[in-house]
Amino acid sequence: MDLERLRAAIAKTWDESILERLEAYVRIPNKSPMFDPQWESNGHMEAATRLMADWCRAQPVPGMRVDVRRLPGKTPLLLVDVPGELPGCVLLYGHLDKQPEFSGWLPGLGPWEPVLREGKLYGRGAADDGYAVFSSLTAIAALKQQRVPLARCVLLTEASEESGSVDLPAHLEALGDAIGEPSLVVCLDAECGNYDQLWCTTSLRGNLVGQLQVRVLREGVHSGMASGIAPTAFRIVEQLLTRLENPVNGELLLDELQARIPKDRHAQAAAAAQVLGSAVAGKLPWAPGVQPVSNDPVELIINSTWRATLAVTGADGLPPVGSAGNVLLPELAFKLSLRLPPTCDAARAARAVRETLERDPPYGAQVRFESAGATGGWNAPTLAPWLEQSIMRASREIYGRDAVHIGCGGTIPFMGMLGERFPRTQFFITGVLGPQSNAHGPNEFLHVEYTKQLTACVSLVLADHARTLS
Repeated sequence: MDLERLRAAIAKTWDESILERLEAYVRIPNKSPMFDPQWESNGHMEAATRLMADWCRAQPVPGMRVDVRRLPGKTPLLLVDVPGELPGCVLLYGHLDKQPEFSGWLPGLGPWEPVLREGKLYGRGAADDGYAVFSSLTAIAALKQQRVPLARCVLLTEASEESGSVDLPAHLEALGDAIGEPSLVVCLDAECGNYDQLWCTTSLRGNLVGQLQVRVLREGVHSGMASGIAPTAFRIVEQLLTRLENPVNGELLLDELQARIPKDRHAQAAAAAQVLGSAVAGKLPWAPGVQPVSNDPVELIINSTWRATLAVTGADGLPPVGSAGNVLLPELAFKLSLRLPPTCDAARAARAVRETLERDPPYGAQVRFESAGATGGWNAPTLAPWLEQSIMRASREIYGRDAVHIGCGGTIPFMGMLGERFPRTQFFITGVLGPQSNAHGPNEFLHVEYTKQLTACVSLVLADHARTLS
């Protein structure tokens, strides 16, 4: 295989074909079903799926079959099947649904209008993770162009990942044995610690999302008449949250939210911290003067990959400051997002959180916690020697630096599903969500040059996988 020819083919496809299609994709507000209950009638998910399917069909890959799978009431599934010259199967995963707009975009930037600036494509969804199917198929096509024999490659792109992959199990059941048992899974929905080398994700945290509701009155009352007699809903919420979290250091208190950190994952965190140093915290858009919860980069990496955390991500019942009168609020609701350790039992955690919050409510207030879903995390099986060597070699060949292995603080539900279904499968999980790329928040961007290089790394790993079969 001619590496320079491979890289040139990948860059050409990105420059002449992918970027324009990704810009069109950014313009489509195909929010995940959790955030757009009317997704089907709105038609945005259909438009995004059709855009990607049409692009795939136009690629010069002999024998490829592109299929949009549909089930009643479920988001579509894009399936691309590339026949192989060798036995076996590789599954390449991505998703096309998006997070909501969010606020705080810089002047000239926005979620639904793509802007290419200084080598970065800004807009919602390009990095998380609309680029995945484009990169995956381009990596395969570049190898096919040089007649490199490969195993069968199946590209699976779902449309409900940002909602916890709620529609994916039904699609997998409908597919039956159509995918087969992949010996390698490639996932392009993860993070990278910098844009200088290849990053391999070794674990994913789980996620528990729910709504905490506290009601103390039937209606709002003048605060001068009611305060001091009725407890405020906000104070009750504060008390309830201290049952889950130490408010000083953020430590989660329930045994059901804890997990033992394996020695190899701790060692990987230490090695990653050695590479990143202050950039572990420096990747975040800090307000002036604000400091991280620790000055130790190893602790910060472990906190964000192997420890449970709690975030309040939304609220109902609080009026905007400009229209807030002197009224004791009758009811408040807060959306809670708990990240769970990779090996934590998500269902057990959900039960424990609900029981803890609803037990013995202060002042007899009406308290209810409704879980919107609990997704387990995932801890990768030990890398086969060929894959570990391949990832390292790809990083050195393409970036000129060693690969780094690290846990990821987010959740990819499909990995847990696959891990249970195919316990002998090897996983190569990586991505482009690096410093300031800000998926889910304002100013999300795709680092174009890094993504071209990552595409080439995928090609090299696929070629190495094929050599294990021949």
